[in-house]
Amino acid sequence: MNLQKKGFILTAVMAGLMLPAAAQTTPATPPATINQRKENQQDRIANGIQSGQLTAGETRNLEKKESAINGEEHDMRKLDNGHLTAADRATLHQQQNTVSKDIYQDKHNARVQNTDPKSEVGQRQRLQQERIAQGVKSGQLTAGETAHLEGRESAINKEVHNDRAANGGTLTAAERRQVNRQQNRTSGAIYRKKHNARVQ
Repeated sequence: MNLQKKGFILTAVMAGLMLPAAAQTTPATPPATINQRKENQQDRIANGIQSGQLTAGETRNLEKKESAINGEEHDMRKLDNGHLTAADRATLHQQQNTVSKDIYQDKHNARVQNTDPKSEVGQRQRLQQERIAQGVKSGQLTAGETAHLEGRESAINKEVHNDRAANGGTLTAAERRQVNRQQNRTSGAIYRKKHNARVQ
C-alpha cells in the first residue's frame, strides 16, 4: 500500500471516529414547552394585529381558541396537582398546532385591517388595535380578554361599514357621535383589562 493511500485511509478512520463524538456534543433542540408555544402564538397574533394582517374579527376568533386551550390546560393541571401528564401535553400541542395553522391562514388571506386610515373614526380604530396588540405582546391582556375586546372592535367596524354603505361611503354627524361613544367605552375597557390582576 502506498503512502498516499495510507494517509487517505487514516484520515477517513479519524473522521469516522470524530463524527460520533461531535454528534454527542451537539445537543438536540428540545421541543418547545406549552408556555413557550403559548407565548410564541400570542406574539404572532400581536404582530398580526400591528401589521393589519389580522382583522378584529379574526383576532377575536383566534383568541377564543387560545382561551379555550388555556382553560383546558388549567383543568388538566388541576386534576394532577399542578402537573401535566405526557398525554395532556400531547393533546395541548396538537391543539396549539391547529391554532398555529389558523394564525398563519388568517394572516395570509385577503382580509386586512387598515393601518393608515384617513378618517378620525379609522384613526381611533387603529389606535385601539395598537393598544390591544401591545397588551397581547406584554401579557397584560389574556386571550379571553383580547377575544372580548376584539369582539367589541369587530362590532364597531361592522356598524361603521354598514352606516357608510347606507350613506354613500360617509358617516353622518349623528353616526360619528354614536361610534365615538362606542369607541370611548371600548377604550375604557382596554385600559381596565390591561391594568387588572389577570395576565397571560
